[in-house]
Amino acid sequence: MVTTSVAGGVMKARDVMTSDVVSVPPDTSVRQIARLLLEKRISAVPVVNEYGFPIGMVSEGDLIGRDNEQEREARREWWLAALAEGEAVPPDLQALIRIPDRKARDVMSTRLVTVTEDTDIGEIARLLAAHRIKRVPVVHNGRIVGIVSRANLLRSLARGDAPSAG
Repeated sequence: MVTTSVAGGVMKARDVMTSDVVSVPPDTSVRQIARLLLEKRISAVPVVNEYGFPIGMVSEGDLIGRDNEQEREARREWWLAALAEGEAVPPDLQALIRIPDRKARDVMSTRLVTVTEDTDIGEIARLLAAHRIKRVPVVHNGRIVGIVSRANLLRSLARGDAPSAG
């Protein structure tokens, strides 16, 4: 699959990525991450070391556990609000939600797939599917300069920037 812009060039990560990336250090509490996800209306944050290099990713799934997609969606909004507002989490759900005093380093996914600004979006789509992930950090000299999510790819497609050619 080759993806091209309206101008005819192959679309790259730099063309579709979100440049204003929210990231956290490894010692950030799960509660702080939950607040950040709600406040920024995002579903994950990269975890970076003291040099700004990505070392992991914390997603909603890392916070609440991996279960049936339908059950997770049904709980998603209220559990994040409960954690962020300091309300008590019902005991029967505590088994599904990671302990709030844990840190990013304790819950992050460390199998991190990254791309460069020059990676074409067809390759990014392939990586997302192959690794069953929803987003990839875009790195330059090892540091995060952007992030490409499935939503970024869909927005590009919806705008007509990325028609598929044979």
